Amino acid sequence: MSAPIRFAIIVAGWRAEFFARIAAAMPDRFEIVGIHARDPGKTAAFAQRFGLKACDSPEAIAGLDPDFVVLSVRVEAHLDYARRLHALGLAVLCETPAAPDVDSMTAIWRLVEEGFRLQVAEQYLYQPYHAARLALIARGLLGRPSFARVGTAHGYHGVSLMRRFLGIGYEDATIRARRFVAPVMQGATRTGPPDEDKLIDGTQLLGEFDFGDRLGLFDFTDIQYRSYVRSHRVLIRGERGEIADTEVRWLPDFRTPLMDTLRRRDKGQGGDLDGYFLERIMLGSDSVFENPFPGARLMDDEIAIAIALDRMGDYVRGKGEGPYSYAEAAQDQYLSLLMGQAADSGEAVTSTRQPWAG
Repeated sequence: MSAPIRFAIIVAGWRAEFFARIAAAMPDRFEIVGIHARDPGKTAAFAQRFGLKACDSPEAIAGLDPDFVVLSVRVEAHLDYARRLHALGLAVLCETPAAPDVDSMTAIWRLVEEGFRLQVAEQYLYQPYHAARLALIARGLLGRPSFARVGTAHGYHGVSLMRRFLGIGYEDATIRARRFVAPVMQGATRTGPPDEDKLIDGTQLLGEFDFGDRLGLFDFTDIQYRSYVRSHRVLIRGERGEIADTEVRWLPDFRTPLMDTLRRRDKGQGGDLDGYFLERIMLGSDSVFENPFPGARLMDDEIAIAIALDRMGDYVRGKGEGPYSYAEAAQDQYLSLLMGQAADSGEAVTSTRQPWAG
């Protein structure tokens, strides 16, 4: 087995904990060499909680010679940290979104053009069910996709999936959007289950992305991630079939319709004593996603983030393209920002080609 991927974390909040849990679950594969936060108290607390080395500066992080740094700070700080870490010669896996606005994304892109080794931890395309859907599209099961409705992730995450399902690169889109507010039962929060029976306002954002020959629909409610009563929805339609959530319909020939369901196969059930973890996603007898981390007890989102870490390790070692390029992440955020503008104004907006689009 190759040496573990060694990375450091510059940390601000809750999302950084995912990286620490993944490394703790697979110490033979990932090693966190140190962590740093602008607040010394936060650095010390995070280091103590996860048994990590605390560093008082990015320069101290650089002195540990990590393969790369995970940058998990507030989005407004991305540009300043990108400049500083690039000057230190460090490769960076940056948390999403790419930056808060187009000017900041363009400034960071100029650093990439100068040689800054920067990738983005966009994980949704690696989540098992989404990865299975993308695998079926890549195999041509649906023919050429022309329509995707994505109701499973907010903002740039949802845009990323929509673009991937449709095979969209940097093509321009005409975007229409609106918000709709309606009462809904409060669900769980980051701190745990709800503690009272309470109705709150949920804001649904609907966005239409017209790429000419392909259409994407974004549909997400702001309370959806932890809601007990708002499900996640995906619909992808192509010439020869469609995927509706986990149901797949397709035509192997023009008069033979087939239908089956994406099913997860988990270990550790019944008399299986191998431990509890996702093994694979199946369509009939065909495996369409295989967990690359068998034995590690990770939830689906952690599997996806671990794949991004693994691909980042290959990238800095010259073995791959990386998990998600900065150009892709900037395009996702750019289109998401335009969707917000369209919803605010009530008018259609049209994207234009940005510097990162080449």
